[in-house]
Amino acid sequence: MSSENTAGAADGSGAGSSVVWDVAVVGAGPAGASAAHAAAVAGRRVLLLEKAELPRYKTCGGGIIGPSRDALPPGFELPLRERVHAVTFSLDGKLSRTRRSRHTLFGLIDRSEFDQGLVEAAQKAGAELRTGATVSRVEQHGPAVPDRRTVAIVLSSGETLLARAVVGADGSASRIGAHVGVKMEQVDLGLEAEIPVPSTVAEDWAGRVLIDWGPLPGSYGWVFPKGDTLTVGVISARGDGAATKRYLEDFTARLGLAGFEPSVSSGHLTRCRADDSPLSRGRVLVCGDAAGLLEPWTREGISFALRSGRLAGEWAVRMAESHDAVDARRQALNYAFAIKAGLGVEMGVGRRMLTVFSRRPGLLHAALTGFRPAWNAFAKITRGSTTLAEIVRSHPMARRSLEALDRPR
Repeated sequence: MSSENTAGAADGSGAGSSVVWDVAVVGAGPAGASAAHAAAVAGRRVLLLEKAELPRYKTCGGGIIGPSRDALPPGFELPLRERVHAVTFSLDGKLSRTRRSRHTLFGLIDRSEFDQGLVEAAQKAGAELRTGATVSRVEQHGPAVPDRRTVAIVLSSGETLLARAVVGADGSASRIGAHVGVKMEQVDLGLEAEIPVPSTVAEDWAGRVLIDWGPLPGSYGWVFPKGDTLTVGVISARGDGAATKRYLEDFTARLGLAGFEPSVSSGHLTRCRADDSPLSRGRVLVCGDAAGLLEPWTREGISFALRSGRLAGEWAVRMAESHDAVDARRQALNYAFAIKAGLGVEMGVGRRMLTVFSRRPGLLHAALTGFRPAWNAFAKITRGSTTLAEIVRSHPMARRSLEALDRPR
């Protein structure tokens, strides 16, 4: 199937504004591809817009935990580069200890391969893909909008596309998010390098990752092996980029990897939404990074993107079928409720964990490396048999411990 389609191809007109799509999705990452797949499976006319050409590189550790696996389209085959059975934890390079599991904890993927596979799944379901399409803005009123049931999507080329519902999944610097009015309360800077290594070094890392609790409040570093390449990165609160860069340099050096030339060095900002941030405006929904949906403590975003994208696609279908603004608003509120009842609860616990971790990283390290129930909980969370929120809700000791540590001092 072609990786690019003109918007008019659906009815053979050749003019972008002559066809009204049921659902248009902006951004072809995990959130957007999942939204497009969900809407296409429902039998709707779906247009998936992506500004880049695919496949494309994406700064990301590439960890696929249980919730991510469970949110994939039926029959999707994960392009795993590695299966993780062991985790080495360290505290700013000290007190290193490795915990092992007989079962796979999580998998590691290359984002370009993973994202491409998700887009192909959406295409197979019936979605049309258009690459090289940069969205300048969306309009829900004005001369470009033929009626109140339609949203106009204006491309940087000046072309206008029309849809009954729009899903914004265009990343953390989202233009659609700006239209909706998404508010962020936490912004972090991630720096990452893809480092090709000799087979002798790769063998030492096979099946094992490293997580280092860093020197900056709330920071940590990671090494994720992917065959003959190690993904090495760090993340911390935005505000002191020089200190974050030093952390990555020191981290890489003490691992003995400073002598290897990275094939890619990159950085990105992750943004986490405020509790009262909107998830919709009129007939426009946002999901994934565009909505600021990610786990605040670990900054894990793939599972949040997949899950919120699927929900956005399902509710966008209902919104496209709405005949008036009142019904469209009802569907938007239902989408927001679904997000907040699930992902929102997980984010709330994650915020509290980040606060505790920022104050007492040594305590967390001691628990994971020396207290078997804590390690077992970590393993269950990564495999997807439970969530951090479920553990806090159902285990009184965990709840009381978090409450005690979370109290202002």
